[in-house]
Amino acid sequence: MQLHPSTASLETTNVRTLETTDARTLRDAFGTFATGVTVVTTGGSVPHAMTANSFTSVSLDPPLLLVCIGKGAVMHQHLGTKDFFGVSVLAAHQEKTARHFANRYRPLGAAQFEEVDWLPGDLTAVPLIADAVTGFECQVWRSYDGGDHTIFIGRVLSVYQREAGGLVVYRGRFQGITSELSAVTA
Repeated sequence: MQLHPSTASLETTNVRTLETTDARTLRDAFGTFATGVTVVTTGGSVPHAMTANSFTSVSLDPPLLLVCIGKGAVMHQHLGTKDFFGVSVLAAHQEKTARHFANRYRPLGAAQFEEVDWLPGDLTAVPLIADAVTGFECQVWRSYDGGDHTIFIGRVLSVYQREAGGLVVYRGRFQGITSELSAVTA
């Protein structure tokens, strides 16, 4: 069997080569992939949190997930010096929480949690966002260089779940989705 290309064409008005692509164009292109919205947290005497959408599952055995954190982010230093972190997958109604932890001008340390309902994880006491769709407690397992980010892989120690719609970001805009979607079967 021979492979034949479609007769359809790509829009050539927006084609950019990597040599000429600026950061905004690349960010906009990455934004066409809808992703869930999470809050990554660390605990201890100076807890910290940040909104992140660069999150994915990695492995079931061992149970692993990853988050990508910009090297200039306050969270980068926290994850580099802590043994444990949390990831809360936000529910559709939690856009305000996502915006709060994305705000670079919010208070830091424990003060940033004063306006948000949260619970300590049962195993590690890392803050987990109350009413999130899912909460993970993780142990930092590995980290890898990823250009201007570091890829932090966490070994999942515990999972908390509830039935609710999720919050996603698409093209730089938040959107709540319903939990009444068709199931994916593999």
